[in-house]
Amino acid sequence: MNGNTVYDCLTYRNENINLALEALLVGKMIQIYDSDSREGETDLVIPAKAVTFKDVKWMRKDAGGLICVAVDPVASKQLKLPFMAELVREASKTSDVLGEVVEKDGDLKYDSHSSFSLWVNHRNTRTGIPDDERALTIRKIGEITEKSLSGNRVRFGDEFRTPGHVALLRAAEGLLDKRKGQTELSIALAHMAGVTPAMVVCEMLDNYNGKALSKEKAKEYGKDNRLVFLEGQEIVEAYITWKGCE
Repeated sequence: MNGNTVYDCLTYRNENINLALEALLVGKMIQIYDSDSREGETDLVIPAKAVTFKDVKWMRKDAGGLICVAVDPVASKQLKLPFMAELVREASKTSDVLGEVVEKDGDLKYDSHSSFSLWVNHRNTRTGIPDDERALTIRKIGEITEKSLSGNRVRFGDEFRTPGHVALLRAAEGLLDKRKGQTELSIALAHMAGVTPAMVVCEMLDNYNGKALSKEKAKEYGKDNRLVFLEGQEIVEAYITWKGCE
């Protein structure tokens, strides 16, 4: 990971980026809006290692989307995390039903493929669904990600079992050079902040119209709750500059 901070590296000053990195460094929540041309959704985002049961409750009640953990591509490979579509595709060789439902080219309206990997519970959980148990699973994902990137030999199955209640997202190799989803945007920010690149993301939904929360309403929520709101393009531009400092 690069030791530079945004302050001594970026050639331009983006206060939103600076504030977001400061928040992530101390384990606080931020908001990321991907883009109008992708999902058009705002996610609540926080480092996995910092998550408490109160954060899970916050995301569950105020965001309402799926609580997922995005994992760095290098760590994903070292931990041997598969893409869910690949698992289903392999299993479809012996199941006609799976062959009919597995993700195909053109299925997604916003991207070429999804980043879903396994759904897991930590082995020290009972059912895995209460807020404290999900928080434990999430923190342990952060810890094993850090261990794998530090050169330690770890076996993912020693700590986790599937199926479970926490969805893993495998970030694309090359991150924002290859894909600009919430998965890659959050992991790019983690690298820029110097925190373990395992990030919790959860979509913000509208309680009144059944749709994703609009960008305008998400910004209002962020202002009311003192959250930094970032546009995906802000992250892309800052990440390009940050990479030039390596």
